Amino acid sequence: MAEACDIEVVVCDVLGTMVDQPGGLRAAIRDTVTEPDDALVDQLLTMWQDHVESEQQNIKDGSRPFANSEAIDREAAHRVADRVGITDAAAIERLANADRRLKSWEDSRSGLRRLARRFPVLGLSNASRAALLRLNAQAGLLWHLALSAEDARAYKPAPEVYRLAVDAAGCPPERVLMVAAHAWDLRGAQAVGMRTAYVQRPVGDSPKSTDTFDWRTRGLDELAAALTLEDGPEGE
Repeated sequence: MAEACDIEVVVCDVLGTMVDQPGGLRAAIRDTVTEPDDALVDQLLTMWQDHVESEQQNIKDGSRPFANSEAIDREAAHRVADRVGITDAAAIERLANADRRLKSWEDSRSGLRRLARRFPVLGLSNASRAALLRLNAQAGLLWHLALSAEDARAYKPAPEVYRLAVDAAGCPPERVLMVAAHAWDLRGAQAVGMRTAYVQRPVGDSPKSTDTFDWRTRGLDELAAALTLEDGPEGE
């Protein structure tokens, strides 16, 4: 396990780790669909997530040119709308922009403030530049720097996305800590030599028994306490 003194810069995933993306998408679908029931909303959410995952994979495989997250989300929104017969263009556009309105987890802002008192802290997200800007403002996430995978024209876990953060950090990758609620994200960071910290969230991708992350915590405040050697939720 790495020691906190080995870390110079902290990098945090955003979607799922800092904000509740599935919950926000579910709420946006529910607000858009007439007389929704839980089963239908869950089905539409799965349709959305499957489309995003498959299109990102197509980009990785080279079978589709790069498209940013907003373009792919707009496609997903139209698929949802077609499935339930929604034709209102304004309603579809609002649904397409749901990622801009996601809510942060309870400890995201406090944990981020605590980390930022000791380390430069970067956000690193698959969200587009425009979506990430508005999401950070909506959720109250104050970074020293926020980086979008759009700048690498790829999606995590492609190595070039993590290298954006390492290059911005200006130090060796083994002194940069990647924080995420997704084990696949942390494995991608490990592949370029970054340190890793798993933060448990109600959503995300849990580690396997074979994963060897430097930290595993139940929340961002707990990780901040481990890295900053503070006790209280605000370091008091």
